[in-house]
Amino acid sequence: MRYVLGLPTDQVDRPAEFLTADAVADVAQAAEKAGFDAVSVTDHPFPQDKWLSRGGHQALDPMVALSFAAARTTRVKLLTNVLVLPYRNPLLTARAVASLDVLSGGRVIFGTAVGYLRSEFAALGLGYDDRGERTDQALRLMKMAWTGRSVTVDDPPYSVSEHTMRPAPLQQPHPPIWFGGNSRRAMRRVIEFGQGWMPMPQPAEAAKLTRTPALETIDDLAGRVEYLRSGAQAAGRDRPDVCFVPFGMRMTDSPDLESFDQLAQQVDAYTDAGVDWLSVPFSGTDRDSLLKSIEEFGTRVIDR
Repeated sequence: MRYVLGLPTDQVDRPAEFLTADAVADVAQAAEKAGFDAVSVTDHPFPQDKWLSRGGHQALDPMVALSFAAARTTRVKLLTNVLVLPYRNPLLTARAVASLDVLSGGRVIFGTAVGYLRSEFAALGLGYDDRGERTDQALRLMKMAWTGRSVTVDDPPYSVSEHTMRPAPLQQPHPPIWFGGNSRRAMRRVIEFGQGWMPMPQPAEAAKLTRTPALETIDDLAGRVEYLRSGAQAAGRDRPDVCFVPFGMRMTDSPDLESFDQLAQQVDAYTDAGVDWLSVPFSGTDRDSLLKSIEEFGTRVIDR
């Protein structure tokens, strides 16, 4: 099993503790020392107050935050979990991802999804109903740009005639692309475009809000992983990675030793279900206690 630490870049109410250059670096370094394989960040550029009042969150810009984490680490991967691709121009996004991959020594994992907050799409002046089609189009264009070769393509609204993007990403043909979402369409995007899948625990009562199917048990997760990997094999694709947030762990929860010990006992069950990575969200009231919790997680879960 490999482990991802969610950086607390969403804790905008405690900026002195978590939203400084030193804070991002300290947490990323602690994760690397504890044995985490990646650090991750979330993405909500301009969320609605109503959604925030119901438990939603804000966050630092994902590429900026990960660049600060990259500058003070040497080994951990840098995961966007997730960057909402149809919020952005795909070629500018490709440029940002390639830049981070080059400067980090080839450590980027590009985690993306179509998004579900209709209000945020509206605030950004973007269509909502065609977000899936725009995501697919963006990925086609980004993969062409990442080759570092001259590109010519007419894919409205993009008209590209002999354009070249350099430097290309250090990882070739491109950084791994992972998709978030529980739906079969998300899994089909993994098979068509990507190398990894990031489903999430989802109570049935929340499925309508997040517009992705419920996922409530390890058995349910195992069945979907089997569906994904069977489809990838049939399509002649490599076995996709699966990255999952453990059941019962939320971004708003402060880590505690009891939950760490419980997770350590469940790791084998997640492995049997086909999970390769466990993504652990961490929060806290202050940086020092968070750093101690990361160290304890390394001892109680990763080392075991």
